[in-house]
Amino acid sequence: MIRFQLDPNSAKQTYILSKALSMEMEGELMKDSRKDSKGRVLKDGESQRKDGSYEYKYKGADGRRHSVYAGTLKELREKRKQAEKNVEDGILFVNQNILLNDVFDIYFSGKTELKESTRSNYKYMYDKFVRMKFGMRKINLIKYSDIREFYNYLINDLSFKPNSLEIIHSLLHPTFTLAVRDGYIRCNPSDGLMGDIKKSHCWEKPQRHALTEAEQAAFVQFVSTSPIYSHWMPLFTFLLGTGCRIGETIGLRWNDCDFENNEIFINHNVIYRFRDYDGCRFRLTTPKTSAGNRVVPMLSEVREALLQERENQKRFKLKSPTIDGYSNFVFLNREQNLHNPMTINRAIKRIIRDHNRDEVKLAEKEKREPLLIRDFSVHNLRHTFCTRFCENETNLKVIQEIMGHSDISTTMNIYAEATAEKKKNSFVNLEGKLRLS
Repeated sequence: MIRFQLDPNSAKQTYILSKALSMEMEGELMKDSRKDSKGRVLKDGESQRKDGSYEYKYKGADGRRHSVYAGTLKELREKRKQAEKNVEDGILFVNQNILLNDVFDIYFSGKTELKESTRSNYKYMYDKFVRMKFGMRKINLIKYSDIREFYNYLINDLSFKPNSLEIIHSLLHPTFTLAVRDGYIRCNPSDGLMGDIKKSHCWEKPQRHALTEAEQAAFVQFVSTSPIYSHWMPLFTFLLGTGCRIGETIGLRWNDCDFENNEIFINHNVIYRFRDYDGCRFRLTTPKTSAGNRVVPMLSEVREALLQERENQKRFKLKSPTIDGYSNFVFLNREQNLHNPMTINRAIKRIIRDHNRDEVKLAEKEKREPLLIRDFSVHNLRHTFCTRFCENETNLKVIQEIMGHSDISTTMNIYAEATAEKKKNSFVNLEGKLRLS
């Protein structure tokens, strides 16, 4: 910088000062006016490389130096705008090869609160359906339409049901959220996607139905009198008479049954899951939620079923296996092992099939409409118990504690569904009794 000490009142000296400043500014302009091979002025950070391509160097939001490259100056300016926007929004590592798998692994390693069974199931689903293909994509290049295409592939090609797809979405959506918070991407490309999928596929999450009183009676009657299926009756009686989850039921031990006070203590759960290091095994774990630790009163029918099961074990000399240090289990199969939930569901399918087949023939013979049992799984028996309970009990807190619901809204929803039909029936009795006209 040229500095002068001149008398500002002198016109000659003023002229000399302005001339010097002009020459200095022109020199600085000539110094910064770099041009490309076509004579176009390059801005700060821009340069043309020996091969004719262009480069823009800048300091990223991570404090490091980064570069973007382009074949033309126009393309470079567009990339420059995007880079400047990324810096302004705090987006990091824009040019790094960060994969969806990389961010998922960071997200999943932080989910320390998950139970082992849940963690194992989630990891299995991600590794089997996401990791090897979709998970290999760069996360900053994944768009909303890409995820929608992937979900449609799962539905159309792999026949995914709503529950399975929601598991995948419950893993991907928070992974993208983490990517946003850590500065890898600007926005979550999976936002609102499940609503779009449900609408486009006319999906409604299936509601588990309770057996009607007629269906329940038909089911119990058929199983109890069947020479093929009657051995299942103690297990089904327990499920219908306690509302226990299937994992709580197959994990029940004789130590948990107090026949003196007619109480059943639910304090653990048995799961059948795949683990990387030892395959599919029964595992003992805590109840699904803290509310799962509870005491269930023992109905007389349940007491008889348990005593019958104990007699069967003695007669067939069944010896209980030991699982994670626990033994003395109540419900055993003929191979002296615990019942696999999938095996129970397959038995239920066969029972429904055979009952409906026989009922159609009998109804045709008796010239009446057949009473067919709708398709259901073992969990519907829990829902059936809760429905019968709600039909006869008004204290929601008692129902919640017996069912082991952690959220009262779950109890309230079942209660509302169960009492709706009862309300209609009660109004039938009011016909002509209110003197309205």
